[in-house]
Amino acid sequence: MKRLKDIYIFILPLILFIGAFSLLPVIGTFWISLWRDVSFLPGKFIGLGNYLRILKDIQFLQSLIFTLLFSLFSVAIEMIIGVIVALVLNEKFTGRGIMRGVSLLPWAIPSVIGARIWQLIYRYDFGLANYLIRNITGSSINWFGSSIGAFSALVFSDVWRTTPFVAIIILAGLQTVPEELYEQSKIDGANIFQRLFKITLPVIKPIIIVALLFRTIDALRVFDIIYVITGGGPGGSTSSISLYSYKYFLLGDFGYGSTISIILFFIAFIIALTYFKIGKFREVAQ
Repeated sequence: MKRLKDIYIFILPLILFIGAFSLLPVIGTFWISLWRDVSFLPGKFIGLGNYLRILKDIQFLQSLIFTLLFSLFSVAIEMIIGVIVALVLNEKFTGRGIMRGVSLLPWAIPSVIGARIWQLIYRYDFGLANYLIRNITGSSINWFGSSIGAFSALVFSDVWRTTPFVAIIILAGLQTVPEELYEQSKIDGANIFQRLFKITLPVIKPIIIVALLFRTIDALRVFDIIYVITGGGPGGSTSSISLYSYKYFLLGDFGYGSTISIILFFIAFIIALTYFKIGKFREVAQ
């Protein structure tokens, strides 16, 4: 009993910190979402009125679908490439330290600057992407002229920026795999793919789940690269939930903007719980 009491004493500062900087803003945002809080109108408590309104909002549904698809494609590609890069960087070769440092450069660049770079790359008239395509096919692609082109451009941009983050997390997990397991598997005649799927991936599964958790939540709340590269166009087809909420805050409709933010919070919360369930972290802790 005394040990349990000591544990609570030690984690009390963390609980207070989380409560002050995480829970209180969420509670405050939820409270605002229950009001008609528009800058040019008197405030009025409307309960779940904003949430009923959002059920009929076609543009919100469009933003929700885009956000989920963007998160699915970008995170899936980042995880596949990130694991491959981590496996390569985990091998011993000359210049490995330099390669590890260079691989972090896209992640080190501020996201807004990286987004601006990709916006210039995708330019129809003088962008690098169309310059290369014209030399091969003789024609250019209007990346931002269609929803599929804009979606692909955003996914590629996000994959370029955040794959190094995934690779570094996975690389840290690879460092924990005992070398004896590989040596024993080689004696037993296991090939490289058997070692990968029977030893490496099962051992670093919790690390992979953590990387998935971080990247999925980050992708769900994507804002900066969309704001810079497409602005939500064409026709709102690439408007994320965060960008859609931001537009209502700009219009002074804080109640409805807060409602959209709360919906995004619960989506991220449910996905996080799902990842924890898949990762079975409680069982690992025990």
